[in-house]
Amino acid sequence: MTAPTPARALPPAARFLPGGWFYGWYVAIACSLLMMVGVGVGYYGLPIFLKPLRDAHGWSTAEVSWAPAIYFCVSGLTAAIVGPYVDRYGPRRFMLIGSIINGASAALIGIVDQLWQLYLVYFVFAVAFGMSSNIAVNAILTRWFIRRRALAMSISFTGVSLGGVILAPIASRLIDAGGLELATPILGALVIITAIPVILGVIVFDPRDVGMLPDGDSADAPPPAARQAVIEAQMRTWTRAEAVRTVGFWGILVAFLLVLIAQTGYVVHQVTFLEDRLGSRSAAAFTISVTAFGSIIARLAVGIFADNVDRRLLTVILFVVQATAILLIIHTESVPATWALTLVFGLTIGNVYMMQSLLVGEIFGMVSFGAVFGLISLAGQVGSGLGPIGVGLIHDATGGYTVPFTITAILTYLAAVAILFARPAKSPQQAGTPGAAAVRSPSGAD
Repeated sequence: MTAPTPARALPPAARFLPGGWFYGWYVAIACSLLMMVGVGVGYYGLPIFLKPLRDAHGWSTAEVSWAPAIYFCVSGLTAAIVGPYVDRYGPRRFMLIGSIINGASAALIGIVDQLWQLYLVYFVFAVAFGMSSNIAVNAILTRWFIRRRALAMSISFTGVSLGGVILAPIASRLIDAGGLELATPILGALVIITAIPVILGVIVFDPRDVGMLPDGDSADAPPPAARQAVIEAQMRTWTRAEAVRTVGFWGILVAFLLVLIAQTGYVVHQVTFLEDRLGSRSAAAFTISVTAFGSIIARLAVGIFADNVDRRLLTVILFVVQATAILLIIHTESVPATWALTLVFGLTIGNVYMMQSLLVGEIFGMVSFGAVFGLISLAGQVGSGLGPIGVGLIHDATGGYTVPFTITAILTYLAAVAILFARPAKSPQQAGTPGAAAVRSPSGAD
């Protein structure tokens, strides 16, 4: 294994954190906090804000649904643009700027009174999210972990679900107390107050920057031959042109494009759909917490064993369960069954995003992760943008959610077929010589 570079000092938080534990786990926990506030407000806030915006201004479901569509598409485009620069320079500067803009734009949602203002705010919100959250966190953890990557990502992505468990009901109560004018500035401030100390005080892009190796391995003990082959594959440099010529790239891209159209289309409209069945907006909003709670349990469970199983097969199972849960939810009127199926749906939702990251890291490695993941994430985010607006348009045309949610379930089944093609190239042409310079961020870059 390539030896680490001479170490720079650990971040300030390392002075206070207990020793004797691989620092990468602290990085994973820090990323979890960032995901909790950034994605918690940005992703789980969407279904909470949807109906109050519609009711307050007399906008249609389709008109309001364009806001999350803009959010997902623009954030995906931003991630695709930023991805190669994250590989080259590290993500910390992007995370700092993005988190500040993220919080400020979230605060502005509550004061818009024109559709164009709503769309503009969500455009800026999306740029900030694309810079600061998904691609940055995944690039960091892909460098810190190889053998334990699934467990590390499960810890980190648990923050997304905690955002749903904690922030969704808080947002709902704040809206009940003072409307969006009260809720969104508080949530925006929470993003900034949490993110800045974590980014400056804890985050390190690459373990080699502080004299360590991935997984806490020692440079004095050469890895077994089988592990060395995995390490070399992880350290291979891919250009985007090479990546898009592989079947694995398109298998991942198509599968997650379809599943995120379906998943996000359902999640964004979940509260509005279930409000009448459950009797109140607060009860319907609580389904977001139930979904997120199920996501936490399943993600941590999957993280324990996903490093040792076929991730394609595991992803297929998750997709099939999710599609079936949605079909059952829309065809039952039972309130207890609705709660149970919402939990089942939640068991799949968080792992979908995690499996996307794991499959990209497994096939394309750590060196070019940002560049390749940025393209695949762009497709997934476009799908996430198309889902809510598509569901909104079909809802308005058919007068209900049965037809659009049935379509989302069918798309998820198709995604389960597509993911079977997400396999590494059998004889990849080496694009560059692996080495320490390829996997190391420039000194002081992050």
